[in-house]
Amino acid sequence: MPRYRALFRTPEFTPLFLTGAAHSAAQTIAGLGLATLVFRETGSPLLSALALFGPSLAQLVGATTLLSAADRLPPRATIAGLALFFALGTAVLAIPTLPTWAVFAVLLAEGLAASLGGGVRYGLLNEILPREKYLIGRSVTNMAVGVCQIGGFVTGGVLIALLAPRGAVLVGAGLYLTAALLARLGLTARPPRATGRASVAETWRTNRRLLSAPARRRCYLALWVPNGLIVGCESLFVPYDPERAGLLFASGALGMLVGDVAVGRFVPARLRGRLRFPLQALLAAPFLLFVLDPAPPLAFLVVTVSAVGYGASLLHQERLMTLVQEESSGHALGLHSSGMLALQGVSATLAGTLAQLTSPRTGMVLLALASLTVTFLLARADRGAVAGKGPETGPEADGAAGPGADRAGPPLGAPAQ
Repeated sequence: MPRYRALFRTPEFTPLFLTGAAHSAAQTIAGLGLATLVFRETGSPLLSALALFGPSLAQLVGATTLLSAADRLPPRATIAGLALFFALGTAVLAIPTLPTWAVFAVLLAEGLAASLGGGVRYGLLNEILPREKYLIGRSVTNMAVGVCQIGGFVTGGVLIALLAPRGAVLVGAGLYLTAALLARLGLTARPPRATGRASVAETWRTNRRLLSAPARRRCYLALWVPNGLIVGCESLFVPYDPERAGLLFASGALGMLVGDVAVGRFVPARLRGRLRFPLQALLAAPFLLFVLDPAPPLAFLVVTVSAVGYGASLLHQERLMTLVQEESSGHALGLHSSGMLALQGVSATLAGTLAQLTSPRTGMVLLALASLTVTFLLARADRGAVAGKGPETGPEADGAAGPGADRAGPPLGAPAQ
């Protein structure tokens, strides 16, 4: 695939790609190990789900306080420093005498740090690649996430069997350290993309501008809510089938890989807008089959087919990038990443609560129904906007006067008046 090979000839893309891959592998192996450890010690589906996805809840705090720093910090130092912080925090999680409350305190701190890291990393990708290559660049990085998750969940399951859950957590800490070294040695020192002082007030101001235009608001909701609810389904894999949870997660990673390849490489530009919501509906529909309590082979197939729908996120991100200016791309993508992960944490909490009250299988079916409903409502609102204002073919659509501009204030990235 020559288009993919051309990306790796772009300066700095390869080290950024490898840094993200190491980070994903670390997160996968350590997360599975920690979720298994918490479930064995507490027997609680809620705490197990929170151990795996709970740090995402902290993203909500970070999205409202830290995101203005995403474009105002030097990317290399920030990415390397955050990876080192994750390495140390994950090593602490492996301490045998660490009480459960302390485990979640460390996860909270890691979640806050991650809310900043997503904006810095994706903003740097948008800086390294020309904007017209952003979708295929994200496709490749998402493929790396899929491959690392497939390998990570399988490896994590093996490590849990051979070394116990704490051994898997320690391996994850080592991979975070590898990511820190790759970033420090492979990336070039670059100045921040934006000037000025980062602050909570500036974070709120830019968030309001980003969410003021209906087109951007629909993009964000589509990126956050339907996907987050399906991640809530996935957060119940450990209590649903503790022995095969790693294979269920690996099946989801495989499906995500297939979806990213299909969207990034084979879907022509003229079809992308029309496929955003139908592909996203595919995320939820297969999970309804869990009402039948499928046998393991069918469950693996259901999860694989469902995860193909994650490819819709690439299409929504491409749409979002036509509506923001380059100097605000880190903040805009950080808001996407933090909001997405925050909704994943909320959904994991909701899923765990439903599983406590009913069963993991019932919880998955209810969340899938909710995801389908939200996707349908967003698709209908999008069609209504097109019918009322003409085709959304560019940044002028839905109240944006240009890339990143809106009716509520100056162009995104412009100094506040």
